[in-house]
Amino acid sequence: MAASGAEFAGRHPGWPAKLGPVTVRAGTVRLRPPRLWDGRAWSEIRLRDKEHLEVWEPTTVGSWSERNGLSAWPPQWASLRSLARRGQSLPFAITLDGAFVGQITVGNIVRAALRSAWIGYWVSSRSVGGGVATAAVALLVDHAFSAGQLHRLEATVRPGNESSLRVLRKVGFREEGLFLRYLDVAGAWRDHLCFAITAEEIGAGLVAKLVSEGRAQLP
Repeated sequence: MAASGAEFAGRHPGWPAKLGPVTVRAGTVRLRPPRLWDGRAWSEIRLRDKEHLEVWEPTTVGSWSERNGLSAWPPQWASLRSLARRGQSLPFAITLDGAFVGQITVGNIVRAALRSAWIGYWVSSRSVGGGVATAAVALLVDHAFSAGQLHRLEATVRPGNESSLRVLRKVGFREEGLFLRYLDVAGAWRDHLCFAITAEEIGAGLVAKLVSEGRAQLP
């Protein structure tokens, strides 16, 4: 039976939590809530990876250095924590062998009869290609559909973002359509492909799927 909004009053399923470990080619991947002291690693990666990240991210006010300098992290961290405490988001840091390498978030959570949200992520350019993003998505989807008590997750990706498209397809997201002029990215309204997955489609879980395919190992 679908959960009503009243059933979630005062509690937020799936938060806080620590997820993993899952071992992939690049190393051991875990997810944990973001911390205030992640700021230095976050800023160093974001400033270094401007060309890797900026082309795919929504247009916002201020320069890249202003939005991703060390002083920008505390208010972002506080916002993520506030949204999580209100049950509107499940934000996680991605770690590889214990080091911060990116972020992954389930956001815009809607309960009641819909029980839906979106998922988004980014990973350091130095950690691309080793299965890190794939493992992180699998971990969070499994968590969102179990402890998080959600039913549907969506992800929107620009058609040219081949690395993100590969990640979503590997774990089992299906393409549902094209959103025209969906999001202002890099100064223009960009088309995005919409992908989705529901709880009925994950079987024993996406991490179990990766393990069975030889893409990941559990401890």
